[in-house]
Amino acid sequence: MKKMIIIAGLLFFAFLVLQCGNQPSSTQNWTHFVRIGGHGLRLDRIDNIIESATSTHVFGIEVDNDIPGRYESFLNPDEKLQALRAVADKAHSVGNYAFVYIAGLECITARADQTEHTFFKDHPDWVQRDINGRPAVFGGGDAFWITEGDEDVWISPYPKEWRDIYMERVRQIAGTGIDGVYVDIPYWMTHFRGWNDTWASFDDYTVAVFKEKTGLNAKTDIKLGDFDDPNFRKWVDFRIEALTNFMQDIDKNVKSVNPNCMTIAEIYPGIEEAAVRVGADVYDMYRVVDVIAHEYSAGGYTAASRNPLAWFNYMVGMYSFRAFAETKASWMLSYSWDNVENIAPKDAMQNLALSQVMAGTNTWDARGHVMSGSNDFEARKEIFKWIGEHEKTFYLPRNPLNPIGVYFSDKTRNYFCDEFMDSYKGIMNMLLQSHLEFQIVTPRTLADFQGAGIILPDVKCIGAQEIDLLGKLYDAGKFIYATGETGKYDMERDPVQDNPVLKLAEIQDDKVSQHGDRFVSLPECPGKQYFQVAGKDFDQNAQTGQTEVAEFMTLLNAFQKDMEENFAFKPAVEIKASPYVSTQIALVDNKTHVFIANFKGLKGNENASQLPETDVKISFPAKQNARVFSLPYLGQVEELKGEWSDGQLTCVIPEIQKGMVVWCE
Repeated sequence: MKKMIIIAGLLFFAFLVLQCGNQPSSTQNWTHFVRIGGHGLRLDRIDNIIESATSTHVFGIEVDNDIPGRYESFLNPDEKLQALRAVADKAHSVGNYAFVYIAGLECITARADQTEHTFFKDHPDWVQRDINGRPAVFGGGDAFWITEGDEDVWISPYPKEWRDIYMERVRQIAGTGIDGVYVDIPYWMTHFRGWNDTWASFDDYTVAVFKEKTGLNAKTDIKLGDFDDPNFRKWVDFRIEALTNFMQDIDKNVKSVNPNCMTIAEIYPGIEEAAVRVGADVYDMYRVVDVIAHEYSAGGYTAASRNPLAWFNYMVGMYSFRAFAETKASWMLSYSWDNVENIAPKDAMQNLALSQVMAGTNTWDARGHVMSGSNDFEARKEIFKWIGEHEKTFYLPRNPLNPIGVYFSDKTRNYFCDEFMDSYKGIMNMLLQSHLEFQIVTPRTLADFQGAGIILPDVKCIGAQEIDLLGKLYDAGKFIYATGETGKYDMERDPVQDNPVLKLAEIQDDKVSQHGDRFVSLPECPGKQYFQVAGKDFDQNAQTGQTEVAEFMTLLNAFQKDMEENFAFKPAVEIKASPYVSTQIALVDNKTHVFIANFKGLKGNENASQLPETDVKISFPAKQNARVFSLPYLGQVEELKGEWSDGQLTCVIPEIQKGMVVWCE
């Protein structure tokens, strides 16, 4: 069997050499190429906004003009609508695009302590509540954006009268000619102090809809926080579905007035547990909006505070977003610097943008932890100008060559979050750090996966359709690498009697490691082991650049050996570099590219200057007359010297400072 795999691999390799990729042409809209800057909007500031955006190479102007999230304009939006028409016209006149911020389920009444009519005073039944009836009403000090004396409420998506008014406001906004409606984090109130474990909302409207859908009383029939309770799992699913449907309704109303207007959701939960608790799941929500702006900060709120392993986990998050998005764009509303004395804002900004462009996401770095301004406008100008000059390199579609698939199971994440995420992140870190080509595969993309094989990182919940597709992959000669308790539960989290994943290879005993020609079942997940071990010693070694005494290297080398020997995996592109640089291999514009981000030497809150990565060796499949080029981060394209032999063009890069793109054509 292994001989057959090797022959198939050689044939595929020859196909790559002859074809140099088969990427189809793609029409992408403006959201794929944005370099975002945020601005507070008033009629008298429009010229300044356009001037600032133009001078700092902003493409995609955010304006803060929240109509439904401020009670005064929720009731009377005329003045703000006028400003939106004006800024849209101005942006279009200079060849730019503008989108407007609005709140999702939050509404603030200014000077509520001095006002007879506030949102809560007028409509207490519309507000979210915990299971004991406590309303989600807050004031100054509960969040940095709430002024003393103001009233901040969080609303259920289900009161019909409120929703009708809200959607009317959405249609009015879209009708101004604005290019996008940007909805700030529509989620259930579980994030302010004292609300984290509420699993809200238990207002009458929400409870009634849940009863209609499931026949259950949310106040009496579920055990909050208990994933062993099937009724609680229905509550979890219901909450996610409710917010996805809310955003879908917004998109429907936007498009009914202005089909070219984009619906953009800002979501802070990423791929981890917060998505389940808050109910705003980016995997599910990408289906119904045009773009998601990820306020994501894995491993440290600012770039200045991240250590090397945190940077890799940040990359895992962004690559996951790109997989969830499929053909849509992914924006990153992330923060580089917030008064860190030992690090210059410019250095932190450069590192943040480096990670984002190498992952194929769009950058939005504001001042501190707000949405507008910049920590260093000159640094923004330099970064945005360079990205604009090379935007096709970073934002044209990236297609796989011969990847190892890694399966992201949203159901497993929802019901077994900690176990799954440790395994998933560990496997992804091993692939990034061993420089093997990867492709994140989801339930929506499994049917189209054509890589060498797929890793199932403790994917406990698997359904019949997934088993059918995995079986087709296995029958087509792909390998299956299952770890942990993969396949132990169905899609409702109920245990199954016979593990359907093991049946793919006719294996009956899941208590021991099982190796077949193209199937491995490992009860102990190497990804989980790696995630735990790397957490102990990766940063210390990455900050000095050494690997000789690193415990994580033993696991990394064993994993790579497993891929190469047990499955005869032959990467399309071979890369020799330290584990402290992150790499992605992809076809872009019919050319094989390698995207490289260097995190060696970085130390959170102390050092934002990388140790150079030296003597990186890359071998591309290529014709004899092929050439190899590099684009150093914030530099210009250079041709590299390459040596061709036996269908491969090999180059050695003497030094990479922060990052680089290398490609063959």
